[in-house]
Formats: sequence, C-alpha cells, structure tokens
Amino acid sequence: MTQVATRPAESRETEAAVVLTRHWRTPIMFGVFGLLALVVFGLLPDGGRESTFGLSLRDDAIQLAPITVPSKLAAILLALVCLGIAAYATWQTYLGRRVPLWLSITFGLAFVLAFLTWSVAGSEISLTSALQGTLALSVPLIFGALCGMMGERTGVINIAIEGQLLAGAFLSGVVASLVGNLWVGLIAAPIAGLLVAWVLAVFTVRYFVNQIIVGVVLNVLVLGVTNFLYSRLLSPLKETWNSPGRFPRLEIPLLSEIPVIGPVLFHQTIIVYIMYVVVVLAHIALFRTRWGLRVRAVGEHPEAADTAGIQVNEVRFRNVLLGGALAGLGGAYFTLGAVGLFSPEMTAGAGFIALAAMIMGRWTPIGAVFAALLFGFANNLQSVLGIIGSPIPSEFMLMAPYLLTIFAVAGLVGRIRPPAFNGQPYLKS
Repeated sequence: MTQVATRPAESRETEAAVVLTRHWRTPIMFGVFGLLALVVFGLLPDGGRESTFGLSLRDDAIQLAPITVPSKLAAILLALVCLGIAAYATWQTYLGRRVPLWLSITFGLAFVLAFLTWSVAGSEISLTSALQGTLALSVPLIFGALCGMMGERTGVINIAIEGQLLAGAFLSGVVASLVGNLWVGLIAAPIAGLLVAWVLAVFTVRYFVNQIIVGVVLNVLVLGVTNFLYSRLLSPLKETWNSPGRFPRLEIPLLSEIPVIGPVLFHQTIIVYIMYVVVVLAHIALFRTRWGLRVRAVGEHPEAADTAGIQVNEVRFRNVLLGGALAGLGGAYFTLGAVGLFSPEMTAGAGFIALAAMIMGRWTPIGAVFAALLFGFANNLQSVLGIIGSPIPSEFMLMAPYLLTIFAVAGLVGRIRPPAFNGQPYLKS
C-alpha cells in the first residue's frame, strides 16, 4: 500500500518540476531583452538629446501639440518597466502559474517605445502616421491569422494561407477590373480563398494527406498560376484586366475626430471596418457559442466529440473553408484597399507571418490582432526611420519582422500549447 501511495506523489512532483522548467524561458527572454533595452537604448547613448512625437495630422479637427521627451531618461524608464515585468514573470513562473498574455503585450509595448525613443533621438516623427501605416500593414496579417486559427482550432494546420491571400488579391483585382465594380471584386475575393481552401480540405480532411505538404504545394501552385496569368493577361492588357482602383477612405462621424486613435481606426476603407466586425464575431463565436465549443472540442479531443454526436471531419472541412474565405478578404486588401492593382508575389510572405501571429496570439482572435499589429509596426518602422534619416541600417529594419517572428515562436509569449490534435487526421474507428 505504501508503494502504491508513494508513486503518484512522486509522479506529481516530477510533472510539476517539468512544467516549471518548461516555462523558465519566458522570464529569461524578458530579462535578456530588458537588459538589452537598458544598456543599448538607455545607458550607451549620449545625454542631452530629445525625441519628439507628433500626435495630430494636418487635417485633424483637434490639434494636439507634439510631445517631447528626454531620449535617454525615457528609454531608461521604459527599460526598467521591461525589467519589472521580467521580475513579475519570474515570480509567476516560480509559483507555477501561466504568464498572462496581457503581460507579454505590455512588455512588447514598453520595449518598442524604448526602441522608438532611442531611434528618434534628435528627430521628430508623427505617431499618428506611424500607427496608420501599422494598421495598413496588419490588416492582411489579421485576416490570415484568423484563417489559420479557424483551421487549427479543429486540428487542421493551414500552411496555404499565403496562397489564399494571393488568390484573393488576384481574383478581386481581375473581377473588379472586368466588371468595373469594386464591390463585385470584394465579393470575388473570399470565393478565391475558399476555392484554395476547398482543395486543402479535400486532400487533408477527406483523404488524410499530410497537411504540411498539401499547404506548401498549394502555395507554389497559386504563385505559379498568378505569375503566369499576370505575364500573359494582366501585364499586356493592364487597362482591361488590372485596373480595379481602390476603395475610398470612409470617416465615421465623431469617432474619426478623436485625437490620435480617431484618424487611425475610424478613417479607413470598408475592408478595415469589415475586419473589425470579423474579429469581434470570431471571438464571440469561438468562446461564447455552442458552435465554438464544438469547434474547440474537435481540436482538443475528436474522439470525445465524435462520441457526443459531432461530425468531426465535417466540422474540420467547414472550418477550413471558412478560414479560406477570411484569407481571401485579406488578400483583397492588397489590391482594392492599398495598391489599386495586382502585382506578382505582392503578399510577400504575409501568410507565414500571419501563422506566427496566430501562434503568438495563442490561437485567439484578440491575441492574434495584437500580435499582427506588432508585426505590422516592425514592418512599418523601416520606412518611418528611413524618412527621418535614422542611423539604423535599413537592412536590419527589413529583417526586423522576421526576427520578431522567430523570437515570438521561440517562446517570447510564454507557454504556447496548440490544440491537442493539431495536424493529426481523424480516422473514425
């Protein structure tokens, strides 16, 4: 009896030790980046310089004076905030608790502000313009992250987000050009993403082909088809096939006049407003409805879901299609919301960064939004710093989004556990 009673206790102690060891990477990374911010951004620069941040655009209804802060002092204070968060994360890990997502978001904001204060020292940037550029670059990432989340919540890994974004961008531009109506092009975009998702679902859900391989093949297929059609039709017959135009920016009365956030959030194209609605609906549907409970059950324990009467593979199939439609909308933003025409490979790896945003956001819509905004900010920062003549090499800023992706996936956001049956086909016994 003693031996039987002792074994579970030892097992529980061992499991607890494993869990604690597994989570130490988060406070360690917080501490390393906090010290980096303190030394590089705060202690090394010369004193006496100031950083200026503009808060208003020229046509804003309410004009705010720019904020000027001492560069060195502000960077030191923000770095100390990062170190304080690292200390709190260490204490949480010592107690065996999960590092909350809001803590990671706060750390990221403090580190980014410290970097901005250091890089803008002696110059001035418009914070509102920087945030507008950030949101513009984040919209396709958010749609792509929601696409991946819809599939992975049911256990289907979607590597084909890049292809779905590109297909949505292509078909929306072509249809809008031929019909002469941007709204028809916008309707065609989710259809393009849905078609690519249908191929993915057929091979992975119905025929149990390796999900990673199918996703990679679809990316290459869409890339090849769009490049071929661009060279044969869209480029030589641009006026007919590739001149869709762009949606105008729409101002929401009163809300667009709020200082700083008003011009950023409420002076946008219709696609951005659709994104706001989609994010809210996705969060409510996943965590507040019976449908969401079934979707999460399929991803966590498909056998139990099957026993409860849920058609596991049908749920997976439909969710992959739904995700493809969302990715198609994200692709439409490239042609109908930002550029005004289609160009080859215009997604430029956004689908893979969207996957990283989904992981960094812990497979939740709100978390994916914040992660995508962080990636968009890192991408936009290269042009902002180039305008003010920052001494930071442009090559480094080009690498920043991808370095951020590596750090995020490597464990910057704490314990990341995907759905238990993610990537595994379900064969009903």
